[in-house]
Amino acid sequence: MQIQELANDIKYHSTYGPMNIQEPNWRSPLSRAFLDAGIETGSKIVDYNGEKQIGYSYIQFTMNNGSRVSSSRAFLHPIKNRKNFHLAKNAMVTKILIDPWKKRAFGVQLMKDGKKYTVKARREVILSAGAINSPQLLMLSGIGPTEHLTNKNISTFINLPVGYNLQDHWALGGLTFTINTTDSLRIESIATSDNVIEYFCHHTGPLAAPTGTEAIAFIDTKDLQHNSDGYPDLELLFVAGSIVSQPAYKHVFAIDEHLYDVVYKPINNRHTWMVFPMILRPKSRGRITLKNNNPFEKPLIYANYFTDDGHDEKIILYGIRKVIELSKTKAFQKYGSKLHDIPIPTCAHLKFGSDLYWKCAMKTITNTIYHHCCTAKMGPKSDSEAVVDARLKVHGIAGLRVVDASVMPHIPAAHTNAPTMMIAEKAADMIKEDWGISI
Repeated sequence: MQIQELANDIKYHSTYGPMNIQEPNWRSPLSRAFLDAGIETGSKIVDYNGEKQIGYSYIQFTMNNGSRVSSSRAFLHPIKNRKNFHLAKNAMVTKILIDPWKKRAFGVQLMKDGKKYTVKARREVILSAGAINSPQLLMLSGIGPTEHLTNKNISTFINLPVGYNLQDHWALGGLTFTINTTDSLRIESIATSDNVIEYFCHHTGPLAAPTGTEAIAFIDTKDLQHNSDGYPDLELLFVAGSIVSQPAYKHVFAIDEHLYDVVYKPINNRHTWMVFPMILRPKSRGRITLKNNNPFEKPLIYANYFTDDGHDEKIILYGIRKVIELSKTKAFQKYGSKLHDIPIPTCAHLKFGSDLYWKCAMKTITNTIYHHCCTAKMGPKSDSEAVVDARLKVHGIAGLRVVDASVMPHIPAAHTNAPTMMIAEKAADMIKEDWGISI
């Protein structure tokens, strides 16, 4: 932890360990306006990774000296020379090998440089391929819903609800506000030679601001008294720019060309900011299925957003109204903030700003920030939805564990990066315990 005012909170933070946390050492003035707007509307500034989560904050990033610290950089790079560690790059695991009589995993098959390899495990196989690829590999290996596997010409070793229970944090995209100053982050003002030199020499300046995402708010829409001890179901993710700030954003957010030309091209050269109102505890559930039994074919992802009873839409709608309220505060009016009100073409038949319009908009520009999880749910054997037990071992198959975001029973009301690392740390301890190795 390199945020000085938080580092002393030893109950929730630490100053040692492989993963470094810091706030960017450069930020736009608009991020401060977001926090001030939160205060104006009755909320407070909090350390959302501390005791209380409800409130507004600058984002705490896994960074060090202005650059990203991935889990690979934090945990793998320092041990790359260990004799008991080997990493095969550009390799694709195609199948988990299972003894059909013992129902025990004993290795994996993989492809590398066009050649097939078999890697055997003396103790156990640990699957950490993520909430999409882990269920795919389990099903390709005969672990999953019998009917689905039979339809794909795969013999079933054990019938388990693999691929079900898919959960995600999704948001309305494109909620944009124009300003009459030059304080937003635009590519032409960021990617200058001076800024590039400053970043590579000192790791400071605008290029040290990760993606322009600078601030965050957690809100409990069931308790609007700003109770700091609430359970958030809504996140507001603030960006000091928008879809028009960088040409690549149109493609990153998969914005239709016609929609972009009608709605966003008229403000293509304007300074802007936007917020993603994002649901944290969705009721909708999706599923991962196999396209076929070819491991090189991508699985099918059925997000199934909007398939609940309308609960998720109501949370996002509240978030939209809240962001518009924030835009009208003194903090944002200092920059002349104005809601961009050219309607989305497919929603233009509805009154702009009405509940029906915003519900149409959220179904037209639906964004994910890739928090997919829960597709190999942890739970007791008596739970008909469970795939792994409390020690992350696959029910009915010996020598096989799943260690990634897929084992979460429910999506956390937070980003999934740190929780997934926590699962890995806990799993490492359990594996050593199970094999009689001192921790």
